[in-house]
Amino acid sequence: MKDLNSHLMEMISREIVKSIPPKQKEIYEFVVGLEEELAQKASTSEEFMALLVKHSPHTQAAAHFNLSFGQLMMTMHEIEDMINRQLENKLKHVTWVELTDSVRARKKRNKVKYFYFSLNESKS
Repeated sequence: MKDLNSHLMEMISREIVKSIPPKQKEIYEFVVGLEEELAQKASTSEEFMALLVKHSPHTQAAAHFNLSFGQLMMTMHEIEDMINRQLENKLKHVTWVELTDSVRARKKRNKVKYFYFSLNESKS
């Protein structure tokens, strides 16, 4: 279930990022893209941290967007706070329904677990 939750959070986060204002989205995706490139090059978390220090995606982003490092960091914190608030709000409305037994009744000897989730958001 933990993998399902992290997968669900990833899906919802991607949707939230699509909905943020264009300039903030551009900055966020630039930084995250640089971080993902470094993560792909690293084979351990220690190596990833060393690459982050060496290549500083936030410093690169600040230069790219003609912002001071402080402005960039403040903007990233605002974006991440907005994403986290929306994610928490959406996750409050998630309902998981395990359908494994129902599906297994139709498919014999199936070792896969089946889940359905519903995201019932209130429009308040």
